[in-house]
Amino acid sequence: MSDLPPPLAELIDDFTSVGPKDRLQLLLELSEELPALPARYADQPDLLEQVHECQSPLFLAVEVTDGVVHLFFDAPREAPTTRGFAGILHTGLDGQPAVDVLAVPDDTPFKFGLAEAVSPLRMRGMVAMLSRIKRQVKEQTGG
Repeated sequence: MSDLPPPLAELIDDFTSVGPKDRLQLLLELSEELPALPARYADQPDLLEQVHECQSPLFLAVEVTDGVVHLFFDAPREAPTTRGFAGILHTGLDGQPAVDVLAVPDDTPFKFGLAEAVSPLRMRGMVAMLSRIKRQVKEQTGG
């Protein structure tokens, strides 16, 4: 997994080293650790992009500053799976160089071993989040 940013590769190791039930527990923990939106987005939700493929309302924003990616997510607390997916991407990609984020393979969401624990429709939401993140990084970096 040398093609992945180290924090994302570490998360994959964490998830794949435990059974499906414990993976869901890790997902729940990441959902609880998802940072709140900064005021500039909380006060202007129209600056966020909705990821319609998610089963629960999920909005995200990407900022690239000096080649470093910063991610912001908004999802209801009543949607722990969606928030957990956002937590994975935030923990694994926030603060990483834009070139590294763009190099993340599109099938990376399936490397966590969650496909056996959650529905394919939910997995589609995480794939869509990664796709939106990469598109916004490309738009901001001209990549």
